[in-house]
Amino acid sequence: MLRALRRRWDVYKYRFVPWLALNLRRKRRTLRYVPESSQDKIISDEDVFETLLKIFKALFINDFSRQAHILALFPEIKCKYLELLTVEQKRSKVNSCDHQSQHVFSPEEVLFSTLGFSITRDRSSLVSAGTGVFVTKGFVPKGMVVSMYPGTVYRKHEPIFFQSLGNPFIFRCIDGVLIDGNDKGLSRSVYRSCSRRDQLGPFQMSDESWLTAALQNPLAVGQYVNNCSHATRGV
Repeated sequence: MLRALRRRWDVYKYRFVPWLALNLRRKRRTLRYVPESSQDKIISDEDVFETLLKIFKALFINDFSRQAHILALFPEIKCKYLELLTVEQKRSKVNSCDHQSQHVFSPEEVLFSTLGFSITRDRSSLVSAGTGVFVTKGFVPKGMVVSMYPGTVYRKHEPIFFQSLGNPFIFRCIDGVLIDGNDKGLSRSVYRSCSRRDQLGPFQMSDESWLTAALQNPLAVGQYVNNCSHATRGV
């Protein structure tokens, strides 16, 4: 029982203000220190945007046959993606804006063919670290976007107390914005509620697949990337 309480405290203490105040001047342990917000960028915005646009375009083309309800409203975009489908995949010959059948790959296969690697969630190799993220195929070069951190975004003035209880998936950005990447319990319900609130008819404004085991966005595993320890470097 004491061991279980200790584990919960180790997870929660970084959000307990008195503990933070007492340990503020101590050694920074393994946390990345950023003296100014301008120095927080490891990868430029342009590189991040280019990588995400590349993988999202590939995922959209791969899932082209299921996008009919969206593309019916935008015939110009439909023709553009049909051209991309012909040039990039060379799997179907398009003579008009009518789509022909195509082989659909898994999101992990699309990730590998687009960025040269694939990742998955699995039991972490770190002791008592739960689930982690592993490169299952290919090679990740230095400076590459490896994952995204999905979740409900909370601004500084928005309440998050009850969602934070026993929740190790809350990520604090340098500007004070919080991202709750927990895919279970109250956090899951809040995200799904917000997602369906923002839905426009049949069109979803956010991805809910990261709440399940069948991810449509293979990069949406950032909340399971474990922090580095004194003995092991993290991603």
